[in-house]
Amino acid sequence: MKPLLLLLASLFIAPSVLGATIYTWTDSNGLVHYSQQVPPGVDAKRISSDDIEPSKIGTASPIRKTAEKEPETDLAKSAKLIKEKDAKQAESICESAKHSMSLLDTYNRLTRKDPVTGEDVVMTEEAKQAARAENAERVRLFCN
Repeated sequence: MKPLLLLLASLFIAPSVLGATIYTWTDSNGLVHYSQQVPPGVDAKRISSDDIEPSKIGTASPIRKTAEKEPETDLAKSAKLIKEKDAKQAESICESAKHSMSLLDTYNRLTRKDPVTGEDVVMTEEAKQAARAENAERVRLFCN
């Protein structure tokens, strides 16, 4: 009989033990603090954890955005036209772009002819990156 009485008493006491007292206050910077102990010299408001309404989590499913198609560029339009009218030229452009990409990826020190003076000039890293981007676009457009 005693174990049953002890069990019933613990069932009635347990919910009150689980409900903790929480103190909240705002500091001079406007930051809100929560604690189970009142800090000295602070006017804290006493709240009970039983009074706090738990917020719902994960009630809305994420919405996947559809990728909008970008308008076709002039280069893409001309590439499409070249591919339709002259497949050999499109293949030649593709092979040339692949070769240029191979050179840009293989060698560190590349030179180009200066259009004004005709002298060989070492390509800067920025020029190499621009050439890589240009040839990657050509590969994308002509090598399909």
